[in-house]
Amino acid sequence: MALQCGIVGLPNVGKSTLFNCLSNAKAQSANFPFCTIEPNVGVITVPDERLNKLVEMCHPRSVVPATVEIVDIAGLVKGASKGEGLGNKFLANIRETDAILHVLRCFDDDNITHVDGSVDPVRDKEIIDYELQLKDLETVETRLAKTLKAAQTGGDKTARLQADVLLAYKEALEQGKPARSVEFETKDEQRFAHDLFLLTNKPVLYVCNVDDASAVDGNKYVEAVREAIKDENAELMIVAAQTESEIAELDTFEERQEFLKEIGLEESGVARLIRAAYALLNLQTYFTAGEDEVRAWTFMRGSKAPQCAGIIHTDFEKGFIRAEVIKYNDYVTLGGETAVKEAGKMGVEGKEYIVQDGDIMHFRFNV
Repeated sequence: MALQCGIVGLPNVGKSTLFNCLSNAKAQSANFPFCTIEPNVGVITVPDERLNKLVEMCHPRSVVPATVEIVDIAGLVKGASKGEGLGNKFLANIRETDAILHVLRCFDDDNITHVDGSVDPVRDKEIIDYELQLKDLETVETRLAKTLKAAQTGGDKTARLQADVLLAYKEALEQGKPARSVEFETKDEQRFAHDLFLLTNKPVLYVCNVDDASAVDGNKYVEAVREAIKDENAELMIVAAQTESEIAELDTFEERQEFLKEIGLEESGVARLIRAAYALLNLQTYFTAGEDEVRAWTFMRGSKAPQCAGIIHTDFEKGFIRAEVIKYNDYVTLGGETAVKEAGKMGVEGKEYIVQDGDIMHFRFNV
């Protein structure tokens, strides 16, 4: 199953508007197709100029871009951790995602009522954080009671390690900090921490939804959020969802580019957000390129050559012999695969090679 980013936020912060902008991305550029798996899940192409350049050079019969799944998660209310409103469904949906896009209202508009009566993105953030932290604390305490008993009575070293991880999380959560603020040194600790699947341990990107005038530099609300998350190990992005809606309604690429130029942006917030979601999931891209097909293949950062070969077909990984690797810049600068080979720039790599973002790959295998 593909990795997913979930969009979360309080009511009337622009969450659904932003999701609709993503769903209308196909209207902004032919490079952004969108399809619906179910009403609240979109599969969206990751905009990548490298793919466009390879297509321009190879003139392939088919093109396959990288994609990312975005899930529009039902709004949250106070008490979600206790099942209030759609709380249980909300929390279950977050648990199923791999990363979170947390939309915060950072604009004033008297025509759009705020659920809590005033605009305060830091307070809004804390409402959702509090509910997720409560649920995580419940998970940790339930697990800790059993683990401590095993560690104390049986002298179990594994249980002791697990108890230490759980205690570290308990301390952080009780202080109002997310699980992702806790770092562990050993691989065993990190593996157990990951397997707990805590809600506040997921990578998060705070999306500050601003007005048109703040689309480039942000505003006081954005700065308040930036200050609030400085110790949280999280990213921040500024997007004007209403502006993105207006861009999506324009008919031609030229009109859209002119609109962006007028407000001081080089590209749409949608394109930036899609790429940010891809990176948030720790995903990177390698390419295969030829006359038949130019394709972007998605892999987890840090993957070795055989694992990446297996993405194409399991036989490629089982019978892996070597990988022929061309760096993207060499491919473009020298003018294609033949020129790269003639210049002696094509690398031949073995099983331990860690594939890099942008590599153009050809796998040799034998089954």
